[in-house]
Amino acid sequence: MRKTYILDTNVLLHDPHSLARFVDNDVLIPIAVIEEIDRFKREQSDRGQNAREVSRWLDSLRNGQGPHRRSVGDGAPQSLAQGVQLDTGVRLQVYWDQSSPAGGGQPADTHILQIARSVQARRPDVPVIIVTKDINLRIRADAMGLRAEDYESDRVVLSDIFDGQAELTIDPATWAALDERQVIPQPAEPRLDPNQYVLVRSANDAKKTLLARVEGASGKLHRIPAFEDGVCGIKPRNKEQYFALDALLDDRIKMVTVMGKAGTGKTLLALACALHQVLVKKRYRGLMVARPTVSVGKEIGYLPGGIEEKMAPWMRPITDTLEFLFDTAKSIGGHHDYRTLWNNGTIEIQSLSLIRGRSISNHYIVVDEAQNLSPLEVKTVITRVGHASKVVLTGDPYQIDNPYVDSGSNGFNYLVNRFRKEPIAAHIALHKGERSELAELAANLL
Repeated sequence: MRKTYILDTNVLLHDPHSLARFVDNDVLIPIAVIEEIDRFKREQSDRGQNAREVSRWLDSLRNGQGPHRRSVGDGAPQSLAQGVQLDTGVRLQVYWDQSSPAGGGQPADTHILQIARSVQARRPDVPVIIVTKDINLRIRADAMGLRAEDYESDRVVLSDIFDGQAELTIDPATWAALDERQVIPQPAEPRLDPNQYVLVRSANDAKKTLLARVEGASGKLHRIPAFEDGVCGIKPRNKEQYFALDALLDDRIKMVTVMGKAGTGKTLLALACALHQVLVKKRYRGLMVARPTVSVGKEIGYLPGGIEEKMAPWMRPITDTLEFLFDTAKSIGGHHDYRTLWNNGTIEIQSLSLIRGRSISNHYIVVDEAQNLSPLEVKTVITRVGHASKVVLTGDPYQIDNPYVDSGSNGFNYLVNRFRKEPIAAHIALHKGERSELAELAANLL
């Protein structure tokens, strides 16, 4: 049955391509939403970029062009007021109801609710659904007897996220072969994903275990190194950290996602391996570090200075970790202080709001707090990775500060889910906190 969906502004800002995703249904965009899009389009951010993309797309449809437009006649201009047919079966309409005009200080949410009631009254046999990422708007709609849903085309249920590891019990002879030869063919069952990590047990002695990885290209089971000397003074403390070090140091794996709660060592391991590969092994020209500029709690206002001065407060967790690594290792590749590397450009900070258009080659790239990115922002980051570069994203889906994403719709989860079976990507979930007993209790209890 064909339905009518009314889209809120936050849906278009989250995914400008959402206009075409409601296959074989009607999509209404209230005029108040267009007014809000017009206000956001001036922002020099991904949100502003999305707003501008929506505006350009709607204008191209109005002129008989644009992606997903169904060819009608000679391509003459079509009226958005009457509705434009898309090749996905969507009939897209910019809706203005004179009985509930926008403007006059009326909130856009109120206008959307009035539009929904008006359309439902005129079309009682057609389901009318408000689509919004605003929880309170969904509550208000429900209180008024209207249907409202979250936008979930890119949603990944947190409990269903791939954790990148498994346990496998094999016969003693095969276990001994892996222990001796370091590599064996992957068992037929269960079939594991590329670069999935495995705790391998011997069938006759459950205490005999090995750590291995399904090598992405060959599909064979490779025993991972013991890392007895550690990396930049850091030694793994649990099997997940062994898994993480292996992925972070393997240059054949071009993208690594490391998920874990606070204190599990995500950022520490990522930066330790990055410094090792850049300064000791010299496999990359430099290290680039980026974090979303999303604050915890109340904003502190504009920050003075150039880009480095403005980014300094946001990057303080990174500099804290770099200081710890150099204090622990004393010397990394002959260097004793990260500040010199910072000043000569070997270590670069990058604002994610300015990354669009770049092509970053021959760098080890670390994106911290990636759970605060939207799926489109993650796509923007990954598509900037150039030749001979490696990118690592760390994140904790349980600690999200961005009001426009949640534990199911953030770009980090989306990325993990989409790259699960790609041989150049690996994912590791860290479960045990190692920062301190207090930090572990706080992460679990609070």
